[in-house]
Amino acid sequence: MVAHSTSPLVGHWDLDPNVAYLNHGSFGATPRAVIEEQRRWQAKLEANPMGFLESEVYAAMKAAREALAEMLSCDADDLALIENATSGVNTVLRSLRFEPGDEILVPDHAYQACRNAIDYVADRWNASVVTVKVPFPIAGPEVVMERIMAGVSERTVLAMIDTVTSPTGLRMPFEALVEALESRGVAVLLDAAHGIGMVPLALDDLGASYTTTNAHKWLSAPKGSAVLHVRKDRQAEIHPLTISHGMTFPLGDTTRFRHEFDWTGTRDPSAWCALPFTVEHVGGMVEGGWPAIMARNDALCLEARAMLCERLGLELPCPPEMLSCIATLRIPETSVEAEGGFLDPLYYRLAERGIRIPVWSWPSPAGRYFRISAYLYNSIEQYHHLADVIEEELAAERS
Repeated sequence: MVAHSTSPLVGHWDLDPNVAYLNHGSFGATPRAVIEEQRRWQAKLEANPMGFLESEVYAAMKAAREALAEMLSCDADDLALIENATSGVNTVLRSLRFEPGDEILVPDHAYQACRNAIDYVADRWNASVVTVKVPFPIAGPEVVMERIMAGVSERTVLAMIDTVTSPTGLRMPFEALVEALESRGVAVLLDAAHGIGMVPLALDDLGASYTTTNAHKWLSAPKGSAVLHVRKDRQAEIHPLTISHGMTFPLGDTTRFRHEFDWTGTRDPSAWCALPFTVEHVGGMVEGGWPAIMARNDALCLEARAMLCERLGLELPCPPEMLSCIATLRIPETSVEAEGGFLDPLYYRLAERGIRIPVWSWPSPAGRYFRISAYLYNSIEQYHHLADVIEEELAAERS
């Protein structure tokens, strides 16, 4: 058994008691009641597949969009239900047309899967990718603003910006960046994979051309539930990755955008159907609802990061205002070299000892890192246990 205490809220989840799960940020973790709700929808689907997929599912998807729209402060009709944020990024990039020499701007802290999509599209259209180097450690959000805006030129047509960076855990000044970039005529693709349920998002006020966010991360929805928001003036140019009947189906009282994204073929929509229940159920776990949940997770992450830095002698990589509920820390030099691979040998040793966190080497900014997440089922005792084990493992590496 893992020698540490857990949060009193852990009983809502079926997490392995022998594992210190400190990696909510990668795949989320879905509460038991939400899984039961998803299975209820799956049973409805299988009881009458034709009746469900031809009619009932549309009301369920509309309810799901409305539940998310309330949290995202936007028009529900501007949302398309998708499987994950990487699909959302690909949907936008592969819908757009670029001219030779057009520039797509991206920070070097971008999620690699999404950076791969940018490189693929740029090569296809003979566009250029401008990579902005953002330091880590970093003094403050003003450094991000200065570096990114300095990378904008008269050829910049699109910028992909994160809400919170996946590899380095930095809360980007995305609100100010969106305003500054869009006012320069640069369309913003906001990668909010770490978004809904993690940081406040008001998409209509924000004004980004495109935003995609995962519900299965910080909202704790079932796996394969995410959403793409497309500003109304941009919807005509965006099409789902799977072109299907929605492209030619008679419009009736809806839009082509709605038709195309609502039906791309046979699939299991149960994760989306469970979204209204998820928002209400998880939001009811803490007095004060989702704002209180986000504040609680942020506070636990901040406390855990400070303790880990003090115990392990690590540098604080960013000020508190650039931290949300994930934090990345750089591992000091040991006999193990950072070779640019994703999974570090320490990752496997921690997993063998019942601790799940990502540990990897990164080329830019260069270093060897580990990342923690903080969620409702975590406790500060788990991070003290993590510090104990990392101390032992790093001591063994140095010997």
